[in-house]
Amino acid sequence: MSLTPKEINVITLVALGFSDKEIGLKLRISYATVRDYIDKIVLKMHARNRTHAALLYAKYNLEWLVSIREIK
Repeated sequence: MSLTPKEINVITLVALGFSDKEIGLKLRISYATVRDYIDKIVLKMHARNRTHAALLYAKYNLEWLVSIREIK
């Protein structure tokens, strides 16, 4: 699985529980662009949906994700 830096930013925020609207505001991109990124991420990760993609991402990046949660 090879995600672009922007896709990594998006899936990280999805995994942290941010909504599409919140992700768009945080990354300064439109809601439609967020949806496009999520659709691409789901395809690249062979996930069923955004939640499954976020779970897969969290599983493979758990240690890093935990450290981010502690900072938040």
